[in-house]
Amino acid sequence: MDKQINGHITALGVQICVVGDGAQDDFISITDIARYKSDEPKMVIQNWMRNRNTIEFLGVWEEIHNPRFKGIEFDAFKKEAGLNSFILTPTKWISATQAIGIRSKRGRYGGTYAHMDIAFEFASWISPEFKLYVIEDYRRLKADESSRLSLGWNEKRLFSKINYQIHTEAVKSNLIPDIAGKGAHFTYATEADVLNVALFGKTAKQWRDENLGKLGNIRDAATLRQLVVLANLESMNAQLIKAGASREERAEYLNAMAREQFAALEGNPTLKALERKLQIDDADSKKQ
Repeated sequence: MDKQINGHITALGVQICVVGDGAQDDFISITDIARYKSDEPKMVIQNWMRNRNTIEFLGVWEEIHNPRFKGIEFDAFKKEAGLNSFILTPTKWISATQAIGIRSKRGRYGGTYAHMDIAFEFASWISPEFKLYVIEDYRRLKADESSRLSLGWNEKRLFSKINYQIHTEAVKSNLIPDIAGKGAHFTYATEADVLNVALFGKTAKQWRDENLGKLGNIRDAATLRQLVVLANLESMNAQLIKAGASREERAEYLNAMAREQFAALEGNPTLKALERKLQIDDADSKKQ
């Protein structure tokens, strides 16, 4: 399980660990949730998973979210669910069906984690009242997280957004005059990666694959100096698009421009002062 600890929520005195990537894929420790009911959380989880309604819910969730879910194995579990002899553990469920909604984590903060949809369902089985407290504090966690991230990221992201409208307008006017919907979005993404490769040496997807579990994207992780150069690259790319330069020609030119500007900014006192300010602001926001 490669997701990082986001924080903890507290419901009726029970501390519950939350892991995630900052998106909508948070996983919540159902081992911690089960401790509200018993000091033997593994047994509580197994009893929940023996229930036919639970199996059906888990199966529907996987069919919606998991294209590799093994339906035949799921059907076998569904037929056995409710029998006195039926026993199902999270590990057995994951191994047999290739489920992704429930995961196991070892080491510190170890235990069984479930996607928030499933975790809330489990909490409801434990106690409807307890579920409401879990959801309430989870909302508090996400609100705190959103506020904290906005302090750290927004100042930096301003630099990358200054010229982005100019850049996207150039793409819209010169590359996709008659394309809409998915075709348009694909072209925008490709043009964004022209800039990403020129400055960072990799596409947005390559960065995500190398930084699983980290918050944000390739540009959120950029230094202030990189974002200043990026703003300049966006303006130049817009002009090159209007001039009819090919994607290959633009990528080569922009890469040379990025290296020149990056070197020119080395030691710039104003930029160094801004970078120090951002570091202090980020440290202060993390303490809050």
